[in-house]
Amino acid sequence: AALTVRFLTRRFIGEYGDTEFIYSHNLTVGGREILFRIWDVPYSQADGGSSEEKRIQWADSFVLVYSICDRASFNILPLKIQLIKATKEGMSQEKVPIVIVGNKRDLHHQRVVSSEEGRLLALSLDCGFYEVSAAE
Repeated sequence: AALTVRFLTRRFIGEYGDTEFIYSHNLTVGGREILFRIWDVPYSQADGGSSEEKRIQWADSFVLVYSICDRASFNILPLKIQLIKATKEGMSQEKVPIVIVGNKRDLHHQRVVSSEEGRLLALSLDCGFYEVSAAE
């Protein structure tokens, strides 16, 4: 998961907007070639409708990114994670990999969501947690 977070923050800085994208990237990890297909959906389009359920069914793992400077982007995470788990784990008993990422760590002076809040949320929802700065 840490590898994915590093890849995402390095590769897609400055590419965010109100449009969704599917990115493909080949990467060799431990001698194995892995094909990443990343469906990047802006917060403004994550509406909870049938298109979101299709995205959830399509994916094998999830990285949910919020801004440490935007409380609303953090507050929506529990509902999104519950939807993901209900959709994915309802079909099988396997645990779905989910990582919560707090972005904009470099803007600590504008922080409204503490690191501790992020860690506690991830712990309570059985998710991984990282804080990053895509700008760094």
